Amino acid sequence: MKIMRSGERPSRRAPEAYFTGTVWQNPIANAESPSRAVSILVSFEPGARTNWHTHPLGQTLHVLSGVGWYQSEGEARIDIRPGDTVWISPGEKHWHGATSDNTMTHLVIQENDDSGTHATWMEPVSDADYLGQ
Repeated sequence: MKIMRSGERPSRRAPEAYFTGTVWQNPIANAESPSRAVSILVSFEPGARTNWHTHPLGQTLHVLSGVGWYQSEGEARIDIRPGDTVWISPGEKHWHGATSDNTMTHLVIQENDDSGTHATWMEPVSDADYLGQ
């Protein structure tokens, strides 16, 4: 057993190469092998979002607070709110983040593949896609 105490793992600013705007990440779990589980608490300031990306083994998002947007490539942008859970299929190109006027925090649950990768990052989301235009 291993207990990770609150405050032992500092919050970190999400990498600008993969996010637009201010995004904070708080690691929850990065399990040791043979487990593949990764869990992160992610907080987006208004207007902040991920780049387009995919996950080799899929991803689950559970919204804890605020109001956000989620979009899969080729589909309409949707609102996500506290209590909503989004399952993203392996290889599904998508983005997610806060709305332009609200913060949003969600719990991320995903798995690393055999190479240790849990995401393939792509281009930034255009303002037109972000605003649903």
